[in-house]
Amino acid sequence: MTLKLLPLAFAALILPGIALAQDGAITVEPQVVTDWKSVYGQVEAKNTIAARARISGTITALDVTEGDEVKAGQEIGKITDQTLDYQIGAVDAQINALEAQLENAKTELKRGQELQARGVSTSQNVDQLQTQVNVYEGQIAAQKAQRKVYEQQQEFGTVTAPIDGKVVTVPVTKDAVIMGGETIATIGGGGFFLRLSIPERHADTLHMGDTIMITDPDGKEIEGKLAKIYPEIEGGRVQADVEVPDLDSRFVGARLLVKLPMGERDAIVIPQDYVFNRTGLDFVRVKEADGTYLRTVVPGVKVNIDGQDMVEVLTGLSAGDTVVPNDEQ
Repeated sequence: MTLKLLPLAFAALILPGIALAQDGAITVEPQVVTDWKSVYGQVEAKNTIAARARISGTITALDVTEGDEVKAGQEIGKITDQTLDYQIGAVDAQINALEAQLENAKTELKRGQELQARGVSTSQNVDQLQTQVNVYEGQIAAQKAQRKVYEQQQEFGTVTAPIDGKVVTVPVTKDAVIMGGETIATIGGGGFFLRLSIPERHADTLHMGDTIMITDPDGKEIEGKLAKIYPEIEGGRVQADVEVPDLDSRFVGARLLVKLPMGERDAIVIPQDYVFNRTGLDFVRVKEADGTYLRTVVPGVKVNIDGQDMVEVLTGLSAGDTVVPNDEQ
């Protein structure tokens, strides 16, 4: 019997408001408990950025799909605008024609300079030939600059990931025709958090840094911290973000059960093992001066205090009562 009561004795020693005797008897005193409200949080990326097309054209390559991990600057798609090839071809033809005219103008200029040296041609005629050469050289330079513009536009057809992260959505397919500015893929990065949508009547009970309890898909409870509360209320709800260590981000948008602290109050709580059920009623053993008696109680919510499973007693016990473990367990 002594070995059975040792864990309970240890539990009572670390719980405020409970006095424990050697026989496991507990003197009941009100304790401060936290009221929790259960809501659902949604897994979201801290930064969600769209990788957009910078030119219009046809998607000739699409190298990612939903769920892929990408690095900033990684090529994820290719857009081809065939009209750019035609425009570059037209510019090349113009350059070739101008270069031929330039060669002819240079030949005329050289002949004019030779005639001027013999005194046959005038300086005015030579100046006109030199001007013609300069005009062709300027036109060739302009066409080459225009060609670089088209080449740069072709390079804009390469779509890269804007940040490190995970591909959340890919709303297009290969061979699709798109316009400049359309989204090729949405990248979520910078870590993941839980986004909460809370009724506005509970807004004043939330504070930055509050401990939030989250139930993961495996049913295990983990702690998070309330990192941000948004000041705008939309549709009667307040948005808030919760940071959770090692948050499972396999499914962006997945919903997890979250318990929010809504306030504190005084309540009578005892170890859960002290309450037992008979014929559909809940009892505890109460120690009085002349012996130990069964007393009917109405248990409330279960709470965890310093790692110990406790239960709130709504009626049946008062401050100062002494309860003992159930010897029949």
